[in-house]
Amino acid sequence: MERINGLDVEYLKNVVRIVKENPELGKTLWRARAQWKGGFKEEVKIREFTVRMDEPSDLGGTNTAPNMVEFVLGAFGACLIVGYAMNAAVRGIELDKVEVEVEGDIDLPGFLGLESPEKVSPGFTNVRARVFLKTKGPVSREELEKLHEDVVKTSPVGNTLKNPVNVEVKLETRRTV
Repeated sequence: MERINGLDVEYLKNVVRIVKENPELGKTLWRARAQWKGGFKEEVKIREFTVRMDEPSDLGGTNTAPNMVEFVLGAFGACLIVGYAMNAAVRGIELDKVEVEVEGDIDLPGFLGLESPEKVSPGFTNVRARVFLKTKGPVSREELEKLHEDVVKTSPVGNTLKNPVNVEVKLETRRTV
């Protein structure tokens, strides 16, 4: 079993082979469940994990956890890192260090309803990421640029931010007993 970047390369190649041979297996469903905990605090259950969220004090929260948009930025950075680790491993590139800095612009008048969403987006208007890669062995600049291009092109979170996605939100009311 060859391990590069802490990953089982044969396992990764096998996953790719299976999905290539059976594209239907590549259609996956992911879930999360969010629950309000008072004020601006939320608790999100994702598989067996619990993630807490809150707003910073200057937006009326209690600053006990990152807020939702910060999690989106963090998710994008982490998604890029997964892409670098995996794509580098299957190419035989050993990574020594990967860091991603992500920042994004949000216009608060859109979020606060002071401007119509058609005029001022309540979401990110720009997201920027800077990637810092250090390899263990010699790797050409061209190989790193190709790795970078492929990772950015195939990032699920990056593509979700960049491309329109269908979103459906239904209201269901429940009576409390």
